[in-house]
Amino acid sequence: MLRDNQDAYGHQLYDFYKGRQVVEIVERDDGLIDPSETYPKYYLSEYKDWSLRERQAARYVKGKVLDIGCGGGRWSLYLQKKGHDVLAVDISPLAIKVCKLRGLRNVAVMSITEVHSRLGRFDTILMIGNNFGLFGGLKRARQLLRRFYKMTSPDARIIAESLDIYEPPIDPIHRQYQMRNHRRGRMPGQVRIRIRYRNYATPWFDYLLVSKPEMIGILRGTGWRIRRFIASKKGPAYVAIIEKEKKIWETTC
Repeated sequence: MLRDNQDAYGHQLYDFYKGRQVVEIVERDDGLIDPSETYPKYYLSEYKDWSLRERQAARYVKGKVLDIGCGGGRWSLYLQKKGHDVLAVDISPLAIKVCKLRGLRNVAVMSITEVHSRLGRFDTILMIGNNFGLFGGLKRARQLLRRFYKMTSPDARIIAESLDIYEPPIDPIHRQYQMRNHRRGRMPGQVRIRIRYRNYATPWFDYLLVSKPEMIGILRGTGWRIRRFIASKKGPAYVAIIEKEKKIWETTC
């Protein structure tokens, strides 16, 4: 669990919830600083303010839902109101506190690596808000995808969002970072970052941004496959609707 002085994301989310002006800072390990006043509002947004791709993706949710990296709980709250049985998890204790204050019933402080079969069997796993990135890297992504396979129903889905780092225009500073990753044996979109807010800072962590072909490659051999991609009309973000390969399910169960 994050210590209070490490919960930069949670503090900025809680402060925004309380009506304070908030600027989120993402710091990358090459020194790049990326400030944003947009995301805190986005983390608490209502369905009517979601992007078109997210509203389209919401139609694919079914059954019992696990929301990984739930943030302020916007998707979980929407689905709870729709009658879904939802468990929302996040590594940030203060984010979970905000979820409870907003009326979310079933929440837990938990990182993606702590998700396990004892939580129950799910029909939908959500990784929205670029949360495919929480896999961190190729090896951990494959390990966790296989774990998710075993803790989900035969016709389960993963709804995951990512960012295609190759879509132009590519900022030269990002291109240099991708080339550095290649030299270090990392995936081009594997970034090492931390969140800063006021005097709070998260530990450094890996975050994985992938193109559509790269996502297809990561899924290969894990029991999952792409059903469809829902692209953004305004940028490189996209949502993947991921389903189980039926033949693998039949031979392993």
